[in-house]
Amino acid sequence: MTDKLIIVESPAKANTIKKFLGGKTKVVASMGHIRDLPKSKLGVNIENNFEPEYINIRGKGDLIKSLKKDANDSKKVYLATDPDREGEAIAWHLAHILGIDEKEVCRVTFNEITKDAVQKAIKNPRTIDMNLTDAQQARRVLDRIVGYKISPVLWKKVKRGLSAGRVQSVAVKLVVDREEEIEKFIPVEYWNINVILADKKTKKQFEAKLYGKSGSKIELHSKEEVDEILSKIENAKYIIKSIKKSEKKRNPAPPFTTSTMQQEASRKLGFSLKKTMSFAQGLYEGVNVPEKGTVGLITYMRTDSTRISEEARHMAKEHIEKTYGANYYENRYYKTKADSQDAHEAIRPTYIELEPDKIKSSLTNDQYKLYKLIYNRFIASQMTSAIFDTVTVDITADDYNFRANGQTLKFPGFMTLYVETADNEKEDEYTKIPELEEAEEVKKIKIDPKQSFTEPPPRYTEASLVKVLEEKGIGRPSTYSPTITTIIERRYIERIQKQLHPTDLGKVVNKLLIENFTDIINVEFTAKMEEEFDNVAEGKEEWKKVIREFYGPFAKTLEKVEKELEKIKIEDEVSDVPCDKCGRMMVVKYSRYGKFLACPGYPECKNTKPIIETIDVPCPKCGAKVQIRKTKNKRNYYICENNPGTCDYISWNKPKPGEPYNEEEAKEVKKATKKKTTKKATSKKKK
Repeated sequence: MTDKLIIVESPAKANTIKKFLGGKTKVVASMGHIRDLPKSKLGVNIENNFEPEYINIRGKGDLIKSLKKDANDSKKVYLATDPDREGEAIAWHLAHILGIDEKEVCRVTFNEITKDAVQKAIKNPRTIDMNLTDAQQARRVLDRIVGYKISPVLWKKVKRGLSAGRVQSVAVKLVVDREEEIEKFIPVEYWNINVILADKKTKKQFEAKLYGKSGSKIELHSKEEVDEILSKIENAKYIIKSIKKSEKKRNPAPPFTTSTMQQEASRKLGFSLKKTMSFAQGLYEGVNVPEKGTVGLITYMRTDSTRISEEARHMAKEHIEKTYGANYYENRYYKTKADSQDAHEAIRPTYIELEPDKIKSSLTNDQYKLYKLIYNRFIASQMTSAIFDTVTVDITADDYNFRANGQTLKFPGFMTLYVETADNEKEDEYTKIPELEEAEEVKKIKIDPKQSFTEPPPRYTEASLVKVLEEKGIGRPSTYSPTITTIIERRYIERIQKQLHPTDLGKVVNKLLIENFTDIINVEFTAKMEEEFDNVAEGKEEWKKVIREFYGPFAKTLEKVEKELEKIKIEDEVSDVPCDKCGRMMVVKYSRYGKFLACPGYPECKNTKPIIETIDVPCPKCGAKVQIRKTKNKRNYYICENNPGTCDYISWNKPKPGEPYNEEEAKEVKKATKKKTTKKATSKKKK
């Protein structure tokens, strides 16, 4: 008989924890949830106060038997599932299956998978937190009711296979609303007048921009206005009116939360949300590192807190002072937002001594990229500000006012290591300014008028959509990735060169939902429900009361929509490719593998063709077109159209002009795509 049985969620996590615990201790994995609502029906007893009708998940019978046997053979069972609401609920379901009283002291949690954290957690178990469990149940039941009650309406009125969801439908609405803004946008003409000037003594040139006349700001919206000004400043004297020098500080960003990690990984690494969370999970659960064995490299990756422990703060201080010098360290505290769940720290490395480049050989290329991002962001968050010397020079030409801004980096501080980026980020409008004196005249070299037009708001990327979902209080760290993944897989939106576009299907479904379920498919309601779930988690509200108050009005709306809504027909998108068997113009169809072309004459004509996507960058090796393809796991890769054949170019990443060919990465892609081919070939032989 074993002394202790510890149940975690994944085998990787189990393997990491095993080595920290001596004696007769067994560590096993539940493989995620073992009980859930049934897929085949609603699974919520509306009449019996919304009681969930949980069942054991199909295919987990043998695992459950094994867990029960292990529990019976152990003196003590500890439930060590993830330290969040979902993990708490899994622990509660495990307790039910294994016959453990929910009041028993059996629950252990750790924010990082290190020896100290695990051993400390085992010594300090607690009871299952039913408030956290009930918050998860409230979300699960509410989302099940919304999804399973509204989705059949879409099947009847639009087409089968569609789905609606409380959070996913609001995310689609945001993308559709942004597209409508873009379509309705009317560009407005505006002009800038820049002038190239030179210091007469040093001959050094700099650029100044027109901003006003006689001290008041002006805006230019026509060529006539510009021509009038050009005629007056062409032969004017350009006099230095004032010079203002100052010092500017730029502060580092806080360590990562789930949301900011997803955003930065999207911007800097080009990772999808799903990919980011998958690799972060692996880094958290454990990686085999020489001399340390299997260790968790980062803290728990589902958090919306920017708090860090004093121990981590001390480790960062030692590392920064040793690596960069004492003048690069600053003890920084970051304020967590009021509505954040502060149960966990920010995402940070667990072992500061395991610098990314030192353990690169232990990581895959993508793991290394993400770990380096997390590591550098955390260290930078405890470093001093970057300091810039700035200068602002005001210049007069006749009655017109010009301004030149200059900036030089005086002390790099945290920027030595990390600089946060933003979507559609533009360079600051700074130029190098020579040493000038007030009242001196500078020489005009060239006047450069430039016509521009205002631009519509940009389409969302995965990163910017996550940002707005977080800002509006829609969903929580654990929901961002599955929400956006779902609406892409449902073909309500599509990703085109990182930008999210609504499909015709997405527009139709969105219109139907917001016209008929106005009280549910809106930002305010969705954010309000998150507050309700938080209240349940804090023990301020009873979860079934939350569901009850929602269901009454919802049921009446649902009944009305089912009676009054007429069927909507969605036409297939017609391509410009004729069917080579019957001549009809082929239409775009979808399967679980993606888009393809099909003859609209089906079933008389069953002709289909694949849609080959190409990119706007030529093959770096031979100059031919580069195609986008997918692995069996739906991961994009890039391959030359002449491969196989005269060229062997293949890569996970979109090629860039002049970028060297990565042979190691190519081998990795070939291996992944070869498996897919082998599997297909094998299945054909069996047939």
